[in-house]
Amino acid sequence: MHLKHRCTFVGLILKSMNLGLVLSGGGARGAAHIGTIKALEEAGIYPTHLSGTSSGAIVGALYAAGVHWSEILNFFKTIPLFNTKRFARRKPGFLNSDNFYDDLSAYFPEDSFEALKKPLFIPATNIVDGTSKMFSKGQLIKPIIASASFPGVFTPTEINGKFYVDGGTLNNFPVEPLIEPCDKIVGVYVNPLKKVTMKDLKHSFAIVERSYKIMVAAESMSKFSHCDMVISPQELVHYTTFGMNHVDAIFKLGYDTTKRALEEGQLNLNSVGKPS
Repeated sequence: MHLKHRCTFVGLILKSMNLGLVLSGGGARGAAHIGTIKALEEAGIYPTHLSGTSSGAIVGALYAAGVHWSEILNFFKTIPLFNTKRFARRKPGFLNSDNFYDDLSAYFPEDSFEALKKPLFIPATNIVDGTSKMFSKGQLIKPIIASASFPGVFTPTEINGKFYVDGGTLNNFPVEPLIEPCDKIVGVYVNPLKKVTMKDLKHSFAIVERSYKIMVAAESMSKFSHCDMVISPQELVHYTTFGMNHVDAIFKLGYDTTKRALEEGQLNLNSVGKPS
C-alpha cells in the first residue's frame, strides 16, 4: 500500500480509538518526542491520552493543551534551563525549579489538569519517602516542574507540603495509566543504552554510572510490551541529557524514526483490543 494511502487508512481507523502516547524522560533528548508527534500527525494519527516523565511531561502537557508541535519545539529550544541568574543559593540544587513557573504559566493560564484538551498523567518522585506519585488532577504546573526536576541540579518542588523531584527516578516510562483507557499505545523512549566495552569502564564512577543506566533502562524496557509501537532511536546515545544545543538534530531523529516505523507498518492494527 502506498505510504499516503496507508497513513490515511491508519488515521481513519485510529479516529475511532483511544490512542495513548507515553513519553519518557531524557532531558534534551526529549526533543525526539516532538518529532514523533509531528510524524504521527502527518499520518493522521492524533493521540487522545498522554503520559510523560520529566521532559516527556513538558512535551505531553503542552500537547495536551493543544499547542502545535512547532510551537512546542520552539519552547523547548528557548526555555532558559541554564540561565545563571536562576542559580539557587544554599538550596538542595543548582537551579531553583520554582523559577520555571512563569515560563509555563503562559501556556497553562488556568493551571489545571482539568483545563487540558486531553487526559494527561505525570509521575514525580517524593524525595523524602521514596515513593512515586502520579498526578492527573488539580494543579498542573507544579507537577510538571517536579517531574522535570533533575535531582541535585534542580531544587525539589513542594506540592501540598511534600517535596518532589524527577519522575524518572522511579518511573521513566509511565505507561501504567494508559493501559486501561487506551485501545492502542505508542511509546517513545529516549534513553537507549550505549554499547560499551570494558575499556570504557576503567574507573569506579564509570561502573556506578553504567549500573544506574542499566537499572533505569531495564525498568522502562520491561513495560514496552504494553505498547503497540515503541520509538527509541539508538542514535540518541550520542546526545547528552543537557545538550540543548542539539535540539534540532534530536527532533529530526524522532521524526525520521517514527516516520520509518509507520512506513514499515509497526503500528499493529490487527486487533482493536489492548496489547497483552
